[in-house]
Amino acid sequence: MYRIGIDVGGTNTDAIILDELHQLIHSVKSPTSLDIKAGIEASLRKLLQESGIDKTKITHAMLGTTQCTNAIVERKKLATVGVIRLGYPATASVPPYTAWPNDMVEKLSGNYALVHGGYEYDGQVLGEVDENEIRELLAAWQGKVESIAVIGVFSSIKNDQELRVRDLIHEVYGEEYPVSCSSLIGSVGLIERENATILNAALCKVIETTTQGFVNALEEEGITDAAVYLCQNDGTLMSIDYAKQFPILTIACGPTNSIRGASYLAKIKDTMVLDVGGTTSDIGVLQDGFPRESSVAVEVGDIRTNFRMPDIISVGLGGGSIVRVDEGGRITVGPDSVGYRIGEEALVFGGSTLTTTDIAVRLGLADVGDRSLVSHIDEAFAKAVQAEISAIVEQAIDKMKISSGDVQLVLVGGGSIIIPDSIRGVAGMMRVENGSVANAIGASIAQISGQYEQIYIYAREPREASLADAEAKAVKQAVLAGADADTIELVEVEETPLAYHPENATRLRVKVVGKMK
Repeated sequence: MYRIGIDVGGTNTDAIILDELHQLIHSVKSPTSLDIKAGIEASLRKLLQESGIDKTKITHAMLGTTQCTNAIVERKKLATVGVIRLGYPATASVPPYTAWPNDMVEKLSGNYALVHGGYEYDGQVLGEVDENEIRELLAAWQGKVESIAVIGVFSSIKNDQELRVRDLIHEVYGEEYPVSCSSLIGSVGLIERENATILNAALCKVIETTTQGFVNALEEEGITDAAVYLCQNDGTLMSIDYAKQFPILTIACGPTNSIRGASYLAKIKDTMVLDVGGTTSDIGVLQDGFPRESSVAVEVGDIRTNFRMPDIISVGLGGGSIVRVDEGGRITVGPDSVGYRIGEEALVFGGSTLTTTDIAVRLGLADVGDRSLVSHIDEAFAKAVQAEISAIVEQAIDKMKISSGDVQLVLVGGGSIIIPDSIRGVAGMMRVENGSVANAIGASIAQISGQYEQIYIYAREPREASLADAEAKAVKQAVLAGADADTIELVEVEETPLAYHPENATRLRVKVVGKMK
């Protein structure tokens, strides 16, 4: 039995095959095309042709993709969204789309409505939902919006109003109509949670195209019985149906795939990981085998959100980063890169652009291309460039530290050849076998996760009962995402007391993981 993992990066699309023991059978790298779908198809075809495996024995196929991230950043392929906020008139002073880039608001149509509903911070009713008001609004929006985001004030405490509005939308527009509820997506903080929910709603067409394209690519290669999954940004997987409900969870899944892959290859559960691609380098932290999550609001496409995101720092440094000397004699590395054109433009491949890969080959750190083509580079200059590369990495690592001590570092990614063996602030550095395709391996060996977050008031519901309720709801999410219920286990509990609440209110977040069905 085999499983296939594909990860689409900014420079390369990596594809791998693992056997039932999670041993790497074969891997390929293909340049990421402008048409990402074509790149996936090319990588898959090349992988199957070179490996020669029996396609009928492929049981699982996983995809890590940048499609949703690109759609937001590039403002392309997004659905028009209607925003329903339950909280009138209390929240009228700060309407939806506040502080959004104008071009994004125009792209999504900017339709929103403030309607009655919502809760107070202590769970008391702020306003009742007026079903006639919702039905009149839906009649007015008929044919004008392709997806709807529903946001209730303090729905992180009680979300029954959001779910009732969702049911009303399905009654009017049909069961298949895409609806995003904020209580299932974001955390505490109305505006940031609302922003994340709107973005999730806007991605419904992108994720439909992506998932269908992947399935079609598999079928065209004769793979028809494999279970198909997409990668989440916490280093786990989700089924296609689950991904269609929460496409925003695919954002930043690439770095987390690499972190999980690094953990598997290095057999380490707690360390820092540096993933060097062709254009950027991502630094993250492994905690008990999973990527550390960000504890602060994160901007996606210049929009402030608070949904679950990994704690990742990305810097413009990769194997294709362009090396220059400015008029003042200062050496600069990146942030621009030759990207997937490195095989044509780097000096060692017969091109005319000086890249970090050329420097690595000149200093004997890498054996790629034709070394004679970089023999003219002055060694002192090459070492000065290497010092600049080290400085970029050192600064990024310092930002990720939680103490002043030196850290252990696992190095992965196809561009890792440019990283020197010694970096200040790093006690030990491990380069792992097959680290160049750690991202695709991470996608293939991942488990299915379920996460639930809510504000519980321990004065009304004891802590033990609250924990049991949150865990049960996290398990339900994991099963919906495609996990085998008999294999699910609790892996993380996070409790954050809310100082402003008089009754011992706590933001409780529970995470569980299980094996694929």
